[in-house]
Formats: sequence, C-alpha cells, structure tokens
Amino acid sequence: MPSNKPVTVFGPDFPFAYDDWLRHPAGLGALPRELLGAEVAIVGAGMAGLTAAHELMKLGLKPVVYEASRLGGRLRSQAFDGGHGVVAELGGMRFPRSGTAFFHYVDQLGLATRPFPNPLTPAAGCTVIDLEGRTHRARTLADLPPLFSEVAQAWADALEQGAGFGELQDALRERDVPRLKALWDRLVPLWDDRTFYDFVAQSRAFQRLSFHHREVFGQVGFGTGGWDSDFPNSMLEILRVVLTGCDENQHLVVGGVQQVPQGLWQHAPDAKSLTHWGAGTSLAQLNGGAPRPGVAAIARASHGQIDVTDVLGNTRRYPAVLVTCQSWLLTTQIAVEESLFSHKLWMALDRTRYMQSSKTFVMVDRPFWNDLKADGWPVMGMTLTDRLTRGTYLFDNGPDKPGVICLSYAWMSDALKMLPHPTARRVQLALSALKKIYPDVDIASHVIGDPISVSWEADPYFLGAFKGALPGHYRYNHRMVGHFMQDALPEAERGLFIAGDDVSFTPAWVEGAVQTALNAVAGMVRHLGGASHPDNPGPCEAWPGMGPVALGD
Repeated sequence: MPSNKPVTVFGPDFPFAYDDWLRHPAGLGALPRELLGAEVAIVGAGMAGLTAAHELMKLGLKPVVYEASRLGGRLRSQAFDGGHGVVAELGGMRFPRSGTAFFHYVDQLGLATRPFPNPLTPAAGCTVIDLEGRTHRARTLADLPPLFSEVAQAWADALEQGAGFGELQDALRERDVPRLKALWDRLVPLWDDRTFYDFVAQSRAFQRLSFHHREVFGQVGFGTGGWDSDFPNSMLEILRVVLTGCDENQHLVVGGVQQVPQGLWQHAPDAKSLTHWGAGTSLAQLNGGAPRPGVAAIARASHGQIDVTDVLGNTRRYPAVLVTCQSWLLTTQIAVEESLFSHKLWMALDRTRYMQSSKTFVMVDRPFWNDLKADGWPVMGMTLTDRLTRGTYLFDNGPDKPGVICLSYAWMSDALKMLPHPTARRVQLALSALKKIYPDVDIASHVIGDPISVSWEADPYFLGAFKGALPGHYRYNHRMVGHFMQDALPEAERGLFIAGDDVSFTPAWVEGAVQTALNAVAGMVRHLGGASHPDNPGPCEAWPGMGPVALGD
C-alpha cells in the first residue's frame, strides 16, 4: 500500500534527516572549550554562507563573513520604487515544501508564505497555454485538449517504467534508508550517463506517441512549466527533482525571500540555544553591522591555518574557512592556492556547468488580470508559450495593492536572447509577444514605476543562475558533496570547506544550499576537535554508512 507520509528532500544520494538533526534538543554538537570565541571565515553571504554562519555562531564560534556583492546571494528580492514593499524575485522565487531544512529557518524567522502561482494550480487561478499560435485556457488539466493529458500520462508512465518511481518514492516517504539506498544506488550507474531527453525519447511511453508529444512536453513540461532547457542534463538530476517533490507544492515568501538570509544575519537566537555568546548576539553584531569586503585570495599559512585576503588587501588568519561562492569564481576571481584542493576536486569544481537565466518584471496598478471576460474567463492568466517570453507569472498582492508581472522567465538559449538588451527593450519585446496571445488586453496601460530585469550569466559574481549537471557528472558531484569529510585528506587539503546549491546533488534548489552548509558545519566542528552530540549524530557520523554510492574512476 502506498505511503501517505509527506515527500521531503531526504537524499536520495545521502538520505540524512537534516530536519530532525536541526530540531533535536541536544543541538548540532560541541567544540573544545579553548576554541570558543575563535574566528572562522565564511566566504559568501548567501543562504549557504549565512546558514553555516548562524549555526557556527550558536556553537560558540565567531564567523567572519565576507561578501563581494550583496547579502542574500541568489535569494535576491528587489523592491519596486514606490511599491511599498512590492518586490521582484530576481533569483529563487518558488520553494517546495519538501525542502524541510530551508523551511526550518523560514518558520524560525516567523515569515509568512503562500502557494506559488504555478501553472494549473489553484494559486494561478487561470493558466493559458499558447503553442504554435493556438491558445488554450485552463484551471485544471481536464480543461485542456486530450493531447496534454496524453503527455502528462506518458511522463508518469516513463518514470514508473524506467525508474520504478512509485516504489522509490514510497521508500523516500517512509525514510526507509536501506530500501531507498538499494533502489537509488541501482539507478545511478544506469542513468548518470544518459540525458533527460534520452530518457524521454527512449521510453516506451513516449515512443508510442508522436514527436509532437515530446515537443509539447518540452514546452509545457510538468509541475513548473517547460523543461526543454534541461533536456541536455543528466537524467539523474531530473529524477531527483521529481522524486523529492521539488517540482510541486511550491510556496513564495510574502514580502520577498531575501528576508530569510537577512533574517539569519540579524537574528539573535534564544540565549538557551547559544554557547559562549550572551543574549542578543547576532551575526550582524559579531561582524560590526556589515560583512567584510569580497575575498581576493586564499592561501595556506603556518600550523594548518588559512589566510584570507580581501579585495582591499587585508589579510586575516583562520583555523577553518568555508567558501560558498559559485565554484568558477575560485579560478576567475579568487586566487586560491592550488594545493588546498586535490586535482580531482579542482576538476569537479572547474567542470561545473552553469545554466543561464533571465527575468523581466513590471509593477502594475492592480491585479487587472482577474477582470472577467464575457465568457467568464479572466482576461489573462499564468502563461506558458513557445514565444520569446516562455513563462509569464502573475503576482496578486491584493485588490488594493499594486501587482507584479514576471513578463518573462527564460533559461539557456532563451535567456541569451535577452542578454544584449537593456531592461526597457526587454519589456518591449515581452509585451509584443504577449500582445499576440492577448490582443484585447492593454498590459502596458497598467504598468507603473520602473521595470526590473536580471541576467544571471552577466553578473560577475555568479556567471550563471544555477548548476545543471551533464551526463557523467555524478562523480564530480560526489567529490564536491563529500568534501566535508576531511579525516582522510592530506593535511595540506584540510580546513577549507565548500557549500552551496552547486555543490549539492540538487542544484537550483535552496534546500541543496542549506544541506551542504549543514554538512560544512559538521565537518568544521570535527576539524576543530569537536563532535556531534551522541544523542544527535550528524552528517559526519552518518556518511560512512549511508553516503552516496561510489562509481569507479
């Protein structure tokens, strides 16, 4: 009988219960008394860096945070001028409830969330699918022509036939580690070398259908919209997304997700949960109110210490350092001494492949899309199309408040089409495309304030939006994720840790950033002579028995 327990991001590669570890009253561990108050460096003030800094502070260390750009990383919520708190979510904007470690911090900070207006969800109200010049309106899948149901059923059948999806997800729901590992570890060598498109095209379910069905699947996709930009990626990566529920039951953070990293920066934990520090201690207070400048160099010093030099030439020495910036920056912007990582790990860091992404937002005077036409349908809906905009999302902040339209959310080649254009031109192009779908709707007349756009590949501190693992990259991921386990490393490679969603097996999802940050916390505590509490063993204790399956080199 199928399990009715919730799906969470529990592995599957390393099925460790981070949510349980975080909630345990014994805490995450303890450090030797003589190290309490010692400084450690955190490079990057995104979600990974501030998660780790927050937990290390609670354990009694003094995290010194460095940031080259702005606090929050790719959790970037930009307010519209005059919008009274109305924001554009330039980075992460939809967060699956299955990401229980991330929501641990959302709930801790008391932030409100609400369902994200994804296609064919109640939060979207109306979904409009426009393909090959034909437009369909729908509230549920049943409102669409049979073609779309055939595509959805073929995808479900392909997952079951090719991966035994139901049994695999039941094991994950039950958190049955031996069963989950046995099922997943068998799939790793079968699917690491094959692309997402290969999985779809070679499946029995899609082979009995037309090419047009695969086309529609790429344009409309499943859960969050079109996925053809991911067709070149390893099928393992896509399988993780659907297995762990990352593509469904997604929420937004009311007022902007940047409140989460900003909240961790300002948050003063209850004195009972702090070691060494007094009541009222926060990361902001320990860092004098602001992070230190960006990092220019990281080098080995004497007695196992590590020197961190910022862009102003100031060098400080630490017993341990955590780097959370995107891995390409370790060769293009930060002069990292080569011997700090093995050549195998450098290969993994260097071959990480980042995907492009662009978004264009406007603020509007009201959520006019809720106005009804004569046929009873709203004048506009969440829109998926093969036109330039690809995905258009509507954010209703209430009838008496300005709304927000994400005119275009595009990835890879669709994002690159926007790269040369200034924001005003991007808005013109998007409005022109949407006019062909909504010829009777004057979107421009509702626009107020200045539009906002982003191309993450053009940001010198990111060089892309998120990682997309190619076939054959599992071994690289394994090296990066497991780097927090440093007992067996040569002395010259110890003390420098890495974290971030691009280090994780779940890139593009903030849960990967949080989980790898918690791995780094455990590894750093161990490196400094501390340990997890015996009643609450952490990732270091769990890794030898349930770490990812190794594929031979």
